[in-house]
Amino acid sequence: MSLEKEDFFGVYCLVSKNENPKLKNRCYIGFTVNPNRRETQHNRGKDFGGAKKTSNRGPWVMVMIIHGFPNKIAALRFEWAWQKPGQSRILRHIPGIEKRRPRESHFTYHLRILSEMLRVVPFCRLPLSIQWLSDDHFTDFPVERIPPMHMAIRCGRITCKRKTNEIDTEIVSSQNVVQFCDICDNIIENPLNEMITCVNVSCKLVSHIVCLAEQFLKGNEDKGQVIPVQGKCPNCLKELLWGDLIRKKKGCCDIEPDLNNTDAFEIKDLSEDEDNNEEDDETELFTEIN
Repeated sequence: MSLEKEDFFGVYCLVSKNENPKLKNRCYIGFTVNPNRRETQHNRGKDFGGAKKTSNRGPWVMVMIIHGFPNKIAALRFEWAWQKPGQSRILRHIPGIEKRRPRESHFTYHLRILSEMLRVVPFCRLPLSIQWLSDDHFTDFPVERIPPMHMAIRCGRITCKRKTNEIDTEIVSSQNVVQFCDICDNIIENPLNEMITCVNVSCKLVSHIVCLAEQFLKGNEDKGQVIPVQGKCPNCLKELLWGDLIRKKKGCCDIEPDLNNTDAFEIKDLSEDEDNNEEDDETELFTEIN
């Protein structure tokens, strides 16, 4: 049995290593489902899938990527706001967000934008991971703009180890056995799509996704929030991040915590679909959503 491959959606920052002083250390923000392939495309040029703005302005190094978005649209919205903070209604109220400060480098400016984005609604509620891919550019976030506690900050390459034809025995076996939700006590009719389990390997929690989400949202002061950030497992009572639960269900990314990032990072066994609409950030597809 073949299961659906992990949905990886990432928004990355490239930094140019061009020797031309006018191009050196320039930044480019983009969206991808495959960072390794995307970086290669940018460095080969627009005729090979790279963006118009990066063509012949490299070499480019992908220094960081934000991932963990629930879907492609959420990632593209994040990308658009990071590219055009002065036009985003989510960010434009922040003083000085639309341009660099005196003596501020391009990368420092984009990191400042990112640090603001991660602390405003709706981005602050997303189960994101901040992944540093280059030790040369690793930078601590300012104390006054530290990302929310539920967002992991990691270093090193990204590897998705789930194979396309690999069988998830936990879910497959549930197809032939009647599963009851530990929260509502009703039958889980479609375990493949409706069932979720705890990330704690010793915990036997089995639940509807909706039931566990509602459990996590109980007592939440923000009544408009429909996707939880974190909560306590009703079975093992451990504090869990919602993003970790969803990543486990889809096929989690194993992170290799290595700042000596000399090897290419990998996204294995992902969708073969092209990174639609990521080639040109000039597109107006998302001018209305922010």
